[in-house]
Amino acid sequence: MENRVISGAAGNESLLSTHKVLRNTYLLLSMTLAFSAVIAFAAMSMNAPTLPWWGLLIGFYGLLFLTNATANSGAGILSVFALTGFLGYTLGPILNRYIGTGLGDVVALALGSTALVFFACSAYVLTTKKDMSFLSGMMMALFVVLLVGIIANIFLAIPALSLAMSALFVVFSSGAILLGTSNIIHGGETNYIRATVDLYVSIYNLFLSLLQIFGVLGSDD
Repeated sequence: MENRVISGAAGNESLLSTHKVLRNTYLLLSMTLAFSAVIAFAAMSMNAPTLPWWGLLIGFYGLLFLTNATANSGAGILSVFALTGFLGYTLGPILNRYIGTGLGDVVALALGSTALVFFACSAYVLTTKKDMSFLSGMMMALFVVLLVGIIANIFLAIPALSLAMSALFVVFSSGAILLGTSNIIHGGETNYIRATVDLYVSIYNLFLSLLQIFGVLGSDD
């Protein structure tokens, strides 16, 4: 009897903790998305230059390491905003390029589609409460394929391969949203800062991938 009471209490505590992580994650995610949008708009207004690929990698992975290292402290909040602000800045030159070539409608379509995919994936997991951990193996396989494809396209520069990589990134990012949300509600991720970063990066990659796909489809070239 005592074991049942203890187990029940532990289960309730775990459930409350999970819901708290979920609430904090969505709150921080909404704030970082808004902050990124402001930074992206500022970068567009200043006609900020596109960062070189090595600058993007150093900035992203450096700030990602900092965020993970400080995720259990108050400094983690500042690190999250630094990371998402940096990624927001990188969007500025990209959006200017699309809008400057008359593809503003493509930007709006990619933005709306990203929101739709995110809400659909999140709603599915939150409604069904299904454990999506079975996706882990597929996600790892997709990651390897994407890594090989990206490296190959650096040297080959084949437009069709780039488009294929974008399509795979859409699948990968959607799977990451499903898996990340599932990890939160099932207690696999108990740190809302790390959970926020995971979801934010998935949304960022999803948006850029859809933007490239719609840009190719909507181009007159």
